[in-house]
Amino acid sequence: MALMHLTIIPLGTGSASVGEYVADIQRALEKSGLPYTLTDMGTAVEGSSKELLILAGQLSEMPFSKGVQRVVTQISLDDRRDKKIELGDKIASVAARLKQ
Repeated sequence: MALMHLTIIPLGTGSASVGEYVADIQRALEKSGLPYTLTDMGTAVEGSSKELLILAGQLSEMPFSKGVQRVVTQISLDDRRDKKIELGDKIASVAARLKQ
């Protein structure tokens, strides 16, 4: 499995708020069936790298359907093949080290 951090920023909406667009993307993530976590600065999603990259493309298209003319999409993908990773593993690893 891989982890992806995704931030989608619609530009030129006439408002400083993007909450409406974030809510639309979260609804689409619910339908995807992939595990995800919304953060203050983006969304983390778990899946195969192929699934995640396809999903990123689909989600990046969503603001255009509402008339947005420009969208900036930032993707970080961690595709680790030596062991299985899941959402929360990195946080748990750091928390364990802090207790030492």
